[in-house]
Amino acid sequence: MSAAPDLAVVRAALARVDDPEIRKPITDLDMVDSVEVGPDGTVRVRVLLTIAGCPMREQLSRDVTSALRSVPGVTDVDLQLGVMSDTQRTALRQKLRGDAPANEIPFAQPGSRTRVYAVASGKGGVGKSSVTVNLAAALSARGLSVGVVDADIYGFSVPRMLGVSGKPTQVDRMIMPPVARGVKVISIGMFTPGNTAVVWRGPMLHRALQQFLADVFWGDLDVLLMDLPPGTGDIAISVAQLVPSAELLVVTTPQLAAREVAERAGSIALQTHQQIVGVVENMSWLDLPDGSRMELFGSGGGSALAESLSRSTGTRVPLLGQVPIDPRVREGGDAGEPVVLAAPDSPAARALRSVADALAQRQSSLVGRSLGLAPTRR
Repeated sequence: MSAAPDLAVVRAALARVDDPEIRKPITDLDMVDSVEVGPDGTVRVRVLLTIAGCPMREQLSRDVTSALRSVPGVTDVDLQLGVMSDTQRTALRQKLRGDAPANEIPFAQPGSRTRVYAVASGKGGVGKSSVTVNLAAALSARGLSVGVVDADIYGFSVPRMLGVSGKPTQVDRMIMPPVARGVKVISIGMFTPGNTAVVWRGPMLHRALQQFLADVFWGDLDVLLMDLPPGTGDIAISVAQLVPSAELLVVTTPQLAAREVAERAGSIALQTHQQIVGVVENMSWLDLPDGSRMELFGSGGGSALAESLSRSTGTRVPLLGQVPIDPRVREGGDAGEPVVLAAPDSPAARALRSVADALAQRQSSLVGRSLGLAPTRR
């Protein structure tokens, strides 16, 4: 019979268990209330959930049990689940948020290293949301920490496309976003019953977006993607006000009419002083069985849009990619399996991954940041 494990070894195993929502070790979050190791190798541990009825309790139980059973000498695990008190939840919020004001948007602060991309289009039906979720999944697959704000309040579709089934939970005025495909997601669709329509005016839209950015605990994100509604309405203006450093990624199809409307959406950068990171041309062509291409929506719209925006803004706006028509993109969106994960070798997935690579390689902006330079004395 092997000796019972040391308590320090057991605690080290618990330190390797992350809270499924917060994505930090449960020991750092003070969720481990007590740990005992019996002489027979039985480990008795009490873990505190952030709220009663926590949707992640089953996963957390599995992760804790699995981590402890992997420790040599552990013969059994007796896991008890409790719930944090109001005082403990307040302390947890303080630990996660620090002294930041409750309504502060972390991505708008000078020290933020999160790259924020606002995915825009001139009109609906060009595949803006499909591009957004696939870029998010591709960036997450690269090992980046990624979040998505479904800012299309009236036409929300991101939860279905990413396969999000969970609901947000609230911990002392902090909203914990569900995670799917390694991506943190928030959408108004998570707060409305069934397929209920959202009928709001501008001020309500602004407030909802502000809450998504300030009240949701995003953690340390590398990239935040915002799926904007089509056009240049209230949400586009609110994004520029709330997150001035957000860069626009404009999605269009090759069609002339779509390109002209997308140009208006991109030209909002002239008024908001935002940078346009590039253009994505979606539905560029259909690959036929004989190896030829059928250009269902014409050709050249993406490159023409990039050139036009370059001239109007006085900066280089590149065409980051052309995504061919592929039924698997639609199928993946309906099933909650982005094509970059479900069919990674498909032409559409390769094109979308190439755009994600370009976004991942961009350096964070230095605007508004202290460079830590001091004058030298002679």
